[in-house]
Amino acid sequence: MKGIGRYAGYRLSDLRKDLISGLIVGIIAIPLGMAFAIASGVKPEYGLYTTIIAGILISLLGGSKFQIGGPTGAFIPILFAIVMQYGYENLLIAGMMAGVMLILMGVFKLGALIKFIPRPVTIGFTAGIAVLIFSGQIVNVLGLKGVTKHEDFYSNMKEIGMHIGTINIYSLLTAGVCLAVLLLVPKFAPKVPASLLGLILSTLIATIFFEGQVATIGSSFGAIPANLPQFHLPEVTWERIMKLLQPAFVIAMLGGIESLLSAVVADGMTGSRHNSNRELIGQGIANVVTPLFGGIPATGAIARTATNIKSGAVSPLSGVIHGVVVLLVLILFAPYASLIPLASMAPVLMLVAWNMSERKSFAHVLRTKTGDSLVLLLTFLLTVFTSLTTAVEVGLILAVILFVKRMSEMLKVAKVLPDPDHKHEKVMAHMVREGHDCPQISLYTIEGPLFFGAADMFEKSVMDSLSERPGMLLLRMGKVPFMDTTGEANLASLIKHFERSGGMVLLSGIQEQPLEMLKRTGLLERINPAHRFEHTGEAINYALQHLNQDKCKGCKHFAFRECAALSSAGTEPEQQQKWKRVAAKVTS
Repeated sequence: MKGIGRYAGYRLSDLRKDLISGLIVGIIAIPLGMAFAIASGVKPEYGLYTTIIAGILISLLGGSKFQIGGPTGAFIPILFAIVMQYGYENLLIAGMMAGVMLILMGVFKLGALIKFIPRPVTIGFTAGIAVLIFSGQIVNVLGLKGVTKHEDFYSNMKEIGMHIGTINIYSLLTAGVCLAVLLLVPKFAPKVPASLLGLILSTLIATIFFEGQVATIGSSFGAIPANLPQFHLPEVTWERIMKLLQPAFVIAMLGGIESLLSAVVADGMTGSRHNSNRELIGQGIANVVTPLFGGIPATGAIARTATNIKSGAVSPLSGVIHGVVVLLVLILFAPYASLIPLASMAPVLMLVAWNMSERKSFAHVLRTKTGDSLVLLLTFLLTVFTSLTTAVEVGLILAVILFVKRMSEMLKVAKVLPDPDHKHEKVMAHMVREGHDCPQISLYTIEGPLFFGAADMFEKSVMDSLSERPGMLLLRMGKVPFMDTTGEANLASLIKHFERSGGMVLLSGIQEQPLEMLKRTGLLERINPAHRFEHTGEAINYALQHLNQDKCKGCKHFAFRECAALSSAGTEPEQQQKWKRVAAKVTS
């Protein structure tokens, strides 16, 4: 059969590939869905509902052919904090609000903007989330009793320390069995879903040998219902909306980042191209609908998407099949899932945390010992010890400040003169020295972006060098790629100050963007067209023609090649011709 769009060229043989990949990913998604839900502070079945509904909708409506959506580890600390602070009902509302935000981001084509978040920030908060997930499972691995869960890392670690004496050896053994399977199966049987096998084997051992000795899903959360999720519309009020704006925004931003990162990974593995704005809209619709059936926020899952591709997926149909597989398992095997020990789920989450920690990238950025290292470390520590919201806000602000600082350092203002030893009389900074500088013409090269972070330095650099009040100021702008309104204002101030003193300002080599800025602000109209030049040679030629020749007589600076003739007051026509010939050689 043939299709259109993402199904273009789809054949019956491709359906078999999608069925296999969907089955494999669906089996992998089952333990992860329950584990992520439990770690987020909600019942395990809500994770399965999310996997089913969001997984199907994201595949159908998203912008990537291979994206697998569902609950992810990245959301765990955020969702847990929301549940602790606002409750489960409000988590559903926050998820729906986040969905609306994602839809709006896609509609207004903001998908590309999310990609501009600095990598040190994403690595920092991802590593921080990994630490929170890993540490959050210590209680279940050790089987500690009487532990109260808190939102912050420090309080949770303190609780573990206070109850360390309640270690349950049976929980440790159960977790050990599951962990051994997770580590060994990929090496010896890479096609077998290790997480599912680990859960089954450790559950069987715990049920047969340690019955009643370890906490299970059933004993902690009740039996998982073997039926379809029920439609439920949360009570949405204006007061709740205002209260949940911030957590909803955090969910939306993280969901957008995670989904687009996952789509980029899929593109790299397949050579395809995703539609980022469509992806955001698809994610948004999924997050609006899923809470209506009790599901938690979802996004693109990088590991499951990669598994989908490696398993031979051809189209979004594999993602739909993965959701159907989870639905069938829920209906047929839900009672058995209640027997799974929490100690069996913990190693699965710990391994997820280890894999998502980006430890190699983390170490690589730290080794650079640059501003990025500081952004990374600060974002990481704030994620662990405060909140993801604070971490991302501070990380972004610091990254912007460091970026502005770096950009401002790129701006260089140098006083220059022609070098007679150079083939084309190229202007060079080393030619300006005491006793060799034209008293009437000051020639400057401006190199780098002229923006708010560097504009003041530009004006000050030129003004400080004009104490001898030359009659003409020539600014070489050919290496200024960008100018903002602050840079334009400082340039306008410099021109106004210089012309008020009776001087003349010449500009050469203005690039397209700065020229457009000068047009928009009206400064270009205030500059005499005769004072704007394409090339530096033309500007120098003009300047030499407007010198005060009386001041040239007896001058010993000899800044320009024709200065010898001017100093000795040679015949004017000959001088004029020579100025033109030499100036024409000087290039920008």
